[in-house]
Amino acid sequence: MDQALLFLLLLLGIAVLAKNNSLIFAVALLLVIKVVGADQKIFETIQSKGINWGVTIITIAVLAPIASGAIGFKELTDAVKSPYAWIALASGILVALIAKGGISLLENDPHITVALVLGTILAVALFKGIAVGPLIGAGIAYFAMKIYEWISQIS
Repeated sequence: MDQALLFLLLLLGIAVLAKNNSLIFAVALLLVIKVVGADQKIFETIQSKGINWGVTIITIAVLAPIASGAIGFKELTDAVKSPYAWIALASGILVALIAKGGISLLENDPHITVALVLGTILAVALFKGIAVGPLIGAGIAYFAMKIYEWISQIS
């Protein structure tokens, strides 16, 4: 049996045991693509463009309340009066800047990608985490690596 197929079946089993519908759907979709034999072209495209697609979908979900009218200028002006809103604003800026470095890390460093993906799978399957982990994790890893490099240079 193909190693990739076996690995996906193992992940599907973990996802089912953990009752994680997102992981079940993702693995099942990849299994179908692989079994049908469309994996060569499709997997390459998913791998190269999938993160950008995912970020776009998440951005659409975040902007949907604005588009639906549930959040408008009144809510925006009310929010900036709250210290929690300012903390959320700063957090949003910080995480976006951290994730920026993570994209290049995911694209250019395969052995780091494997560790990040494994960490994300474990968090999703075992701790009911959300699979945005690879991008944020890569950004945090990139940031930590830069700090490590900086400390190594001054010592």
